[in-house]
Amino acid sequence: MPYEKLEISTPKPVLSWANHSLGADETKMAKNVASLPFVFKHVALMPDVHLGKGALVGSVVATKEAIVPAAVGVDVGCGMCAIKTPFTASQLEGKLKQIRLDIEAAIPVGFHENKETDKTVLNWQGWREFKDLHSGVQRLETKAMKQMGSLGGGNHFLEVCVDAEEQVWLMLHSGSRNIGNMLAQNHIGSAKELAKLADNRLPDPDLAYFIAGTPEFAAYWHDLQWAQGYARFNRDVMMARFKRVVEKHLAGGKPTKALLSVNCHHNYAEKELHFGEEVYVTRKGAVRARSEDYGIIPGSMGAKSFIVKGKGNAESYCSCSHGAGRTMSRNKAKLQFSLDDLIQQTDGVECRKDAGVLDEIPAAYKSIEQVMANQSDLVEVVATLKQVVCVKG
Repeated sequence: MPYEKLEISTPKPVLSWANHSLGADETKMAKNVASLPFVFKHVALMPDVHLGKGALVGSVVATKEAIVPAAVGVDVGCGMCAIKTPFTASQLEGKLKQIRLDIEAAIPVGFHENKETDKTVLNWQGWREFKDLHSGVQRLETKAMKQMGSLGGGNHFLEVCVDAEEQVWLMLHSGSRNIGNMLAQNHIGSAKELAKLADNRLPDPDLAYFIAGTPEFAAYWHDLQWAQGYARFNRDVMMARFKRVVEKHLAGGKPTKALLSVNCHHNYAEKELHFGEEVYVTRKGAVRARSEDYGIIPGSMGAKSFIVKGKGNAESYCSCSHGAGRTMSRNKAKLQFSLDDLIQQTDGVECRKDAGVLDEIPAAYKSIEQVMANQSDLVEVVATLKQVVCVKG
């Protein structure tokens, strides 16, 4: 659908693809961001937009000569990875539970980490820069190495999916783990201290920012790019292990070649060219969707997911949604739904069905079909996937 310009009074307009009215808190958050003096042209809201911290999740904010660390968020570089395998759905019959158990044994989830660091992880070139990161994280190098190739918790997941042509896909969602979180928190704290010293009257303390050309900006930008690289490689490491597990069951352990691979961030910032000007683009819960860019838009653990190709819509800053988007908080979901509800809503999916994942129940999310309908001008669908195995953190 085409976007609508929100009827709110702000220095820069807010364009929305959500096709619904924002709540009072969401509207206030959108106004706060659109009122920042360095926002470029407009703010774009994706169809899955919902409350975040400082900025809305599902927002795309382009800025000139400044960046807001909290708008990027603390899970720096969080994103998705997917591969299309040469396997077909019929090969999965009778093997789903064991595949799930083997995935859980091969890839640490939640607060767990790898007991040993393998050669692939040790050879990552990013470790050479670790000593140059924010001084508060040097003690975390060993932990960062052990967490490389681990999933994390919350809405992070690994899934075996099947598309409409009965082809098997592997898909996962994860980010920069504890090291990205710590780097982000350190810089957010620094930005807030600078705002206090400068007596900046911000509409929200979480919108504290760094100005380009300052040492603080340079330090944040360096650490941000490092953490985004960590997150991308973390997904690559997990996907390689994930693929080996599935190959063990479906190909007798013989390596196979992926028919298509996609690895994309949805919590990050990059320098890009838009409307003829170089700007800093922060996508907080949004995927880059330039013409021919591949992206991944997952539903909940009981809904469809989509592999997409971007249409390069200029007004969205060449972006699309990063998922379905929550309709309620985790605490509210736990209070409103029972384990019986979870079992019913994940029928046909080999996954955990216990209180530990109740906050991820499908009913806590928006309809992914509606979200996709609202962004037909942003992306085209390449493949529609339905999970048959889901591993949560």
